[in-house]
Amino acid sequence: MPNSKEKEEKIIKLLQNKATVELGFKMLVESYSRRLYWHIRSIVKSHSDADDVLQNTFVKVFKGIKGFQAEAKLYTWLYRIATNESLTFLKRQKKTESMEAIGQYEKNAPAYHDEENTMHKLNAAIDLLPEKQKLVFNLRYFDEMTYQDIADITGTSIGALKASYHHAVKKLETYLTTNNIH
Repeated sequence: MPNSKEKEEKIIKLLQNKATVELGFKMLVESYSRRLYWHIRSIVKSHSDADDVLQNTFVKVFKGIKGFQAEAKLYTWLYRIATNESLTFLKRQKKTESMEAIGQYEKNAPAYHDEENTMHKLNAAIDLLPEKQKLVFNLRYFDEMTYQDIADITGTSIGALKASYHHAVKKLETYLTTNNIH
């Protein structure tokens, strides 16, 4: 969950002062890299791709910290940059999986324990969602963010986010029921 407001303020002050920028950036990376990595990984899937996108995210943060608006939350600003970098990466890579490709993978995948297999199938179902629904679902369900925080990150209205989340859940329920996944 988000760092304390005091810690965010300290990091921002350190980053905006030339004499303490290195210390501030180190604190920023230590405080947020794990959560940002997993957020990015939920979008791009691959470990090495997530590492690359995370690095690009921190470069953008470093270059843009002077323009950061202090009235905003630091972590929502970071998530927005990470989300945009992830989506840009996906567009460049054009990594879209079809239902057929997922079915082929599942056919050839080694047998997992039931729980791992169910999680794998859930992730496969999530991958079938449109990008916006996938993003909203991951932020809400896995990252446990409020709709307001997701709105700050995505620049989307709360009503539209609720609709996207609802549609994502319905599509996942349909997929899991149709494929007899419990």
